[in-house]
Amino acid sequence: MRKIGIEDIDDIALGSSLLGSGGGGDPYMGRLEAIAAVKKYGPVELLDIDEVPDTWTVAPICGVGAPSVSLEKGTNGVEYPKVRAMMERILGRKLDAFLLSEAGGMNSMVPISAAARAGLPLINADGMGRAFPGIQQDTFTLNGVSTNPFIIADEKGNCTVLTTINNDWTEEIGREITTACGGQVTTLASPMSGEKMKTSVVVGTVDYAQKLGRIIRTATDADNPEQFFLGESGAFRFFKGKITDVLRETRDGFNFGRVTLEGIGEDKGKKAVVEFQNENIYAEVDGEIVATVPDLICLVDSETFVPITTENLKYGKRALVVGLPCDAAWRTPRGLELAGPAWFGLKDVEYRPVEERYAEFSKEESHA
Repeated sequence: MRKIGIEDIDDIALGSSLLGSGGGGDPYMGRLEAIAAVKKYGPVELLDIDEVPDTWTVAPICGVGAPSVSLEKGTNGVEYPKVRAMMERILGRKLDAFLLSEAGGMNSMVPISAAARAGLPLINADGMGRAFPGIQQDTFTLNGVSTNPFIIADEKGNCTVLTTINNDWTEEIGREITTACGGQVTTLASPMSGEKMKTSVVVGTVDYAQKLGRIIRTATDADNPEQFFLGESGAFRFFKGKITDVLRETRDGFNFGRVTLEGIGEDKGKKAVVEFQNENIYAEVDGEIVATVPDLICLVDSETFVPITTENLKYGKRALVVGLPCDAAWRTPRGLELAGPAWFGLKDVEYRPVEERYAEFSKEESHA
């Protein structure tokens, strides 16, 4: 057990933004809210999964919707106690701890803020090891955890309870409610016992995010910043370029789009494209796919290595396109069915682990 204090939040937000693979929300607003909550209510107790009693009731809390909307709409604080009170009323018992639904800049901050306000501990785990756009795309679903009851609250005070026949229907109906509420809401769902949680999560997410954040923050002090960032983070470098075009639209509660980059430096004369649905779905260099979901595809500033979320993609920005391996759960047949290329409409694209694709890519580059 340790405490999350104000001094920890910046690195957790920064590292979570990398794990968000372009999504999970911009860390700026979430970071400010988490700092304010910890400053007012005190540090948050962070528990490793083996410190959680099997008899506890725990649940993930997060924001759902289009990340670009969260920058303008945000929260006002009423959502957290409202969803918690409703969950406890339905279950007939108190929640003992929160955990992260996903790793993302905003969605790693929401549980810290909620835990501080409620005086509850936070569990050092999440349901994705990254961020995904679908409500049902988590390791809870992979392990048979129902989203029911799925509690939705917005900043205006509206609160909705969903009980659905399966988690796919929670995504369908929950997304419509999210859109009706302005495109961004707070949710509390998938309550489970401490015992069930231990076999249904990606372990150590908060610690991992903080480690990545520290790597990013200190990279520019290294003799070779890019080499330091890649070596310490384990990221695979596919491209360096300047953003020359961004197509983006918000519909059905998601951000959809594509970013095009023209190569600079050793990649001069080449072109890269990254498609996204909240999170980055696939990346290609000169028309060849180099990485796909469920592995993490990230754009980072080429000088500071700060992750660039999809809502912050801007013409002229210089970026590296890098990849990170996903959690092993997503490489199983069921994991690929729920979050692989085909789920995103890439029916003819075979999933191959990013490390395999990189080995092939770098071999071809060396012979070019």
